[in-house]
Amino acid sequence: MTLSALYDIILFPWLTFGLITFFMLLFITAPYGRFSKNSWGPMISSKNGWIIQESVSPIIFAYFFITGIDTPSIAMWIFFIIWVGHYTNRSFIYPIRQKKAADMPIIIMFSAVFFNIINGFINGYYLGNLSGNRYQEIEYLQQPNFIIGLIIFIIGLIINLKSDTILLRLKKENKGYQIPKSFLYKYISCPNYLGEILEWVGYAFMTFCMPGFIFACWTIFNLLPRALDHHKWYKNKFPDYPKNRKAIIPFIL
Repeated sequence: MTLSALYDIILFPWLTFGLITFFMLLFITAPYGRFSKNSWGPMISSKNGWIIQESVSPIIFAYFFITGIDTPSIAMWIFFIIWVGHYTNRSFIYPIRQKKAADMPIIIMFSAVFFNIINGFINGYYLGNLSGNRYQEIEYLQQPNFIIGLIIFIIGLIINLKSDTILLRLKKENKGYQIPKSFLYKYISCPNYLGEILEWVGYAFMTFCMPGFIFACWTIFNLLPRALDHHKWYKNKFPDYPKNRKAIIPFIL
């Protein structure tokens, strides 16, 4: 089977599987982070598990991008920098910044490895082999979808990084979980997840391709239920948790 045939076989079933996963996560809380449970089997250090599972994505993406038959354009290199840059932060910088983190079940790590292999492949392979001439012209950088997508991505990146920093600093200073109260935490429980969703929605607009769209959907499928779980956890743990604070979308959800 050729890689092109494999790409065609994976694409739409992967989106369907993401939708199924979304509904499952509405009822089952993934056991990592504050929800970690050793009842899910053997455990691994959260720091090591995070490095292993997240580093797969930039490696797979970069391999198929660089070895592809299409000549990378400026726009394509921007997509490359966005993907590899995001996952370099997620793979190494973020786990190193976590001073103390609960262990995670190995099965969760392997499920994340599988997730990152598939998404890294379909996005890297598309850009490296199937995008043709659509990104080659410099005029693509002036297209409304590229400009709008880049703005959305930058906003999401700022929100995500600032929100993560607030949480890490708060946990370090208070030696435990506390109620975050600054920045967008005034309005929602999980601005870090909102930021990451905006990043990949922006990326989907910029690339304007099916793999980018599917990855944005998968990000929502994973993080929306997670945000709802975090919001419920905050309300159960802290009796004085702000009643008008939403989970992930200010004033709405």
